[in-house]
Amino acid sequence: MPRPPNTISFIQYKPTTPIASAIAFQPFFSDSFRSSMSFAALVSPVTSPWSFLICGLSGLLLLWQAARLVDRLWWRPRRLERALRAQGLRGRPYRFLIGNVLDDFVRKNTGASMPLRCHDIGPYVVPSIHSSVREHGKTCISWFGPIPKVTITDAELTRQVMSSKSGHFEKLQFAKLSRLLAEGVATYEGEKWVKHRRILTPAFHLEKLKLMLPAFSSCCQELVSRWTESLGSEGCCEVDVCPEFHSLAGDAISRTAFGSSYLEGKRIFELQSEQADRILASVKMIFIPGYLSLPTKNNRRMHQINNEIESILQDLIGKRMQAMQQGESTKDDLLGLMLESNMRETDGKGGMSIKEVIEECKMFYFAGTETTSILLTWTMILLSMHPEWQDRAREEVLGLFGKNQPEYDGFSRLKTVTMVLYEVLRLYPPAIALIRKTYKEMEIGGITYPAGVVIEMPVLLIHHDPDIWGIDVHEFRPERFAEGISKASSDPSAFLPFGWGPRICIGQNFALLEAKIALCMILQHFEFELAPTYTHAPHNGKMLRPMHGAQIKLKALV
Repeated sequence: MPRPPNTISFIQYKPTTPIASAIAFQPFFSDSFRSSMSFAALVSPVTSPWSFLICGLSGLLLLWQAARLVDRLWWRPRRLERALRAQGLRGRPYRFLIGNVLDDFVRKNTGASMPLRCHDIGPYVVPSIHSSVREHGKTCISWFGPIPKVTITDAELTRQVMSSKSGHFEKLQFAKLSRLLAEGVATYEGEKWVKHRRILTPAFHLEKLKLMLPAFSSCCQELVSRWTESLGSEGCCEVDVCPEFHSLAGDAISRTAFGSSYLEGKRIFELQSEQADRILASVKMIFIPGYLSLPTKNNRRMHQINNEIESILQDLIGKRMQAMQQGESTKDDLLGLMLESNMRETDGKGGMSIKEVIEECKMFYFAGTETTSILLTWTMILLSMHPEWQDRAREEVLGLFGKNQPEYDGFSRLKTVTMVLYEVLRLYPPAIALIRKTYKEMEIGGITYPAGVVIEMPVLLIHHDPDIWGIDVHEFRPERFAEGISKASSDPSAFLPFGWGPRICIGQNFALLEAKIALCMILQHFEFELAPTYTHAPHNGKMLRPMHGAQIKLKALV
């Protein structure tokens, strides 16, 4: 039977596209639907040339980013590894993405105890670095993620790195973490570091620190009084001195930094301590892109802490600046001295901003509390292990000051106490390593290092090197410093508890003065020994601390 004219066979015609199908079935659609289908055909991404262009550019961008990522995480580390090994360096091979980070965490000291009076702590505290140096030599390679890390334990090479003024070495920075803890003179580079160092230096002159002696003494007297009240009927008690000295250092920095506003300062100290612990817990996650921006509970708390610290400091600094502008005399605390120095610089249009002053105050807390508290903790432990040196130090203190409050003029005659503190800093340095990064291609000891190489100088291993300090390197022998630091070893630059060169710690005199006052007052009032509950387990967390505390048995001095 013939088909009617002007009709389409559903069986014979098979459209291959949606638009063709619409055209094929056009006699069966309404006019309005046909109009909408025609418009859709005009704007369809299938037919638009701009869509092809956008998709193509997006694909190229993704390929470019992927190529950069592969180069950063694989090809560049491999090139650097070949270049360094070709110059004779040995070490651990690169592993994709993570480098040797997991090795370091796996081999990290988990709290294994050591024999008492044993001070060979390198294998316990830094087992990974210690084994690498023994296996591959005093200059060896490992990997911090995709970044090559060269460990240097040669004192001469370390001095070259630390003394360089060329700008070829810079501090290793984690910008987001630094902003949450403290950015200051210890983290800055170049002209900014020069400016801040020049402004801050006057506040740390010995003559200025002398004015802070009453504040130091008040803090130490409160500690001694608290311990005296804790003595039982038998005249003795057990105290974990680790948190005690941490509180003492926080109280001291609060009083010396902010004077009469030290209660606000103590709140900053508490917040900074919590912040440091939280940041330490986040360090292992820094290789995850954008991790610190994620709204995790820890990240939210870190930002809250930082905001509260900055709010307190901004209020304190604002009130102090207003008082100074109204003609009030400068107070003899760190904040007052810093603001006075800053105002002189500001006259020449070169001073610090309020934000920069806040960051320097935050740095006071982090650096000022940790170093002193750790030094005093290990000093109490070592003098308990070596009572003959405790007796010698006490005899010197009582001979100079009796039971009276120590005076500044007598500190220069504290020879035995000074030797003890130096030997403690040698055996148990608060910061166990100094880290730098090559900014440009640089030659050290005949090896050419390209830009971007991390240079690690393990202070702990340098301080325990028998080639420098002799065969008794692991023994507690303060007399090695009898003629000063320069004669204590075969290389004067090998004593690095406060760094070396132009960037040596600006607060070293502050830390040593506070430690001397505290130790003198403790020796005047107490005899002490290790408690039975003490476990000797040095551990590197924020800094080198006894992992299980420092339990000391105190006895009133008759």
